Amino acid sequence: MTGYTETEVKLYVPYLEAVQARLETIGAALVSPRVFERNVRYDNAERSLTPAGIVLRLRQDTRARLTYKAEGGETSGIVSRFEAEVEVSDFAAMETILGKLGYTPYMVYEKYRTTYELDGAEIVLDEMPYGNFVEIEGDAATIEKMVSRLYLQNAPRQSASYAALFERVRQVLGLTFSDLTFDNFKGLAVPESAFNEA
Repeated sequence: MTGYTETEVKLYVPYLEAVQARLETIGAALVSPRVFERNVRYDNAERSLTPAGIVLRLRQDTRARLTYKAEGGETSGIVSRFEAEVEVSDFAAMETILGKLGYTPYMVYEKYRTTYELDGAEIVLDEMPYGNFVEIEGDAATIEKMVSRLYLQNAPRQSASYAALFERVRQVLGLTFSDLTFDNFKGLAVPESAFNEA
């Protein structure tokens, strides 16, 4: 992330083992071993943030962070958007503050994330309840170079957020639950076609 601009590509990669092996082969540094994340997205009383592409998120993994993202632009599957994030010392206290300010949870989503860095790029391996993804963050040229070095040129690019992908999966499978958790997806098979860009 440069300043307050996040530029990244999200790739649907069903099998992450090959990507992880390739990262280790080309000398990527393991920044954060596999960790469980719990994310809570918030909206206001009017429910106007989400339709406007605004993300207000509280994340808990090895630390707690509050994030604001604005709607961004997309070129060749690479998305750039405003993002500001701050670490908070107490997840529960931040939940209380957001509630007092009029924000309520919109959805909960979980994932396991492993983070690497190499040549100015951050590469994360995300295991979502509905499938696996690789996100590469950096400037556009660095991203394209890393896509090639990881042999991911043919991996489907996803300009949609994980929440928007969840909505797509919900429609494809006719799901009624609103939280993207591993428990909710237990026993469900999600077809790869759900991640074909519309």
